[in-house]
Amino acid sequence: MNESLLVNTLGHLAGVLLFGIFLALLLQDRTARGLPRGRKSMWAATLALAWNFVSLVVLGTNDPDSLATRWMVAIGFSVLSLLPAVLFDLCLEERHRGLALAGYALAIAAIVPHVIELFRADTDLHRFALTSITVGFGALTAIAAFLAYRERGGPATSRLIGTMSLFLLAMSFVHLGSGHAEQIWSQELAFHHAAIPLALLVLLQDYRFVLLDAFLRFLANVLLAVGFVSAAAIALRLGWLPAADTPFHLALLLSGACLLLILFAIIRGLVQRLLTRVVFRRGDSHVLLSALRVPVRDEETYVQEAVQRLARYASASATIASAAPSDADAVLPLRVSSGKTRYIVFGRRTGGRRYLSEDLAVLHQASAVIAEQLDLHHESEMRRLVSQAELRALQSQIHPHFLFNALNALYGIIPREARGARETVLNLADIFRYFLETRKTMVPLSEELHIVRAYLDVEQLRLGDKLHTEIDVTPEAMNIAIPILSLQPLVENAVKHAIAPLAAGGAVTLRARVTEDHSLAVSIADTGRGFESTGRRGVGLENVERRLELCYGPGARLNIESTPQGSTVSLLIPATAPQAVEAAR
Repeated sequence: MNESLLVNTLGHLAGVLLFGIFLALLLQDRTARGLPRGRKSMWAATLALAWNFVSLVVLGTNDPDSLATRWMVAIGFSVLSLLPAVLFDLCLEERHRGLALAGYALAIAAIVPHVIELFRADTDLHRFALTSITVGFGALTAIAAFLAYRERGGPATSRLIGTMSLFLLAMSFVHLGSGHAEQIWSQELAFHHAAIPLALLVLLQDYRFVLLDAFLRFLANVLLAVGFVSAAAIALRLGWLPAADTPFHLALLLSGACLLLILFAIIRGLVQRLLTRVVFRRGDSHVLLSALRVPVRDEETYVQEAVQRLARYASASATIASAAPSDADAVLPLRVSSGKTRYIVFGRRTGGRRYLSEDLAVLHQASAVIAEQLDLHHESEMRRLVSQAELRALQSQIHPHFLFNALNALYGIIPREARGARETVLNLADIFRYFLETRKTMVPLSEELHIVRAYLDVEQLRLGDKLHTEIDVTPEAMNIAIPILSLQPLVENAVKHAIAPLAAGGAVTLRARVTEDHSLAVSIADTGRGFESTGRRGVGLENVERRLELCYGPGARLNIESTPQGSTVSLLIPATAPQAVEAAR
């Protein structure tokens, strides 16, 4: 067996596979394609893939002296000479463009002798090209390392490590002596397979997308599988395994293969856990999820503490936001049963680490746990509120009874001559009874107007000539159903905030009509000083607006027109069929 051919074939096959996967992942990342560093990474991956592919073609040829093979050899060495220049440019991080251009010039100068070799067999040309790459990039590496140390004033960064790796890559060229010009694919070329991990070391520093961990785990699995298969092949080659010439030996081989697969699975799990703990430095997800599964006493406090736990787990800053920013490194949606969505926004991780697929999977799982705990808290709060509502409902059965008895007693002791006082008591009883109505949701407009008139009569008694009222409603509008207490709060708002504060008083006008599309248009106008001067928009107006939205959705509208001379609140309510009004009664 030709050990040199075996080593080189396996090495270049691994290079084609790894750089092919790397390039495919880069092409899928739109962000990488749009950045200069991303484009340089793709060029480096393409050159490394081309070098390994051309090397495989040359290794598989039967005529190493043919013109086609010599062309392939020249292309392979040209690509290999250009690869350190691209990687060196990546290591400089857009600094010192002069050094980067010098690296490209050095690579082109090394390519020229390989091209000349096609027409003139001269081992000195080949040796000169390899030596110039080795010495040239060694000198450029030393200069870059000195400048990086002087500018940053600290230990070598990861980019500098990549730069030093290029120097080691360049040093591997010296293993090609002068006798390898014509037969370059010798045993010593195996040293050049160091370019695979060294090039990956530089490229992976710029590997910005989520599948980095998947790539590294795949690489670890491949190397582990290659190790097992190689060990089996060596054992078979050396005769350490029995020949399957008897059923007994065949059974032993099959059992040994099964045990080997089980051992592979066990070691694979250990390697994955080692990568998780040592390389990716990820925390214990079980501890995180257990810490999040605690009873919620206060929603905001729980969310803030959960965000802090997630930040510690991810080794990054984290904040809660109502919208997802576009410039965040990672965003985690947090949905609760109420339909409201909030976002946990993560900043950059410490140590330049990326958010990997396993990290995001754990964070999304944590988000589900947080949402689950918040849902449980909301359900508990709903049960508590329901219990309170039931208690209040029982109490309300007592309070109205006492209230109406008191009003009846008051009505009985007022002399008949005090007609205004007796009518006020009756109006108050009607108003209270209407306010305490809990069985109805919709009432005819005529019923609502009855309460509006009763309220205005009470206010007329209090304000006297300061209050002037007008109600203009068309007959066809009387039977249209509206949500209960849709108009009275608006009339009360106008009287209380617009007319009562004025020394001269003013007027309140209510008009209602049916539009051409059978909707109900209602307007309540006053001659006050306007909303902006009095700050009138309060709970009553917001309550009416909310109930209209709940009953009709976007079909109902509430508009406000306000000037210093007065305000008008307009409602547009979709008409309800008369039978619905009868059902509401």
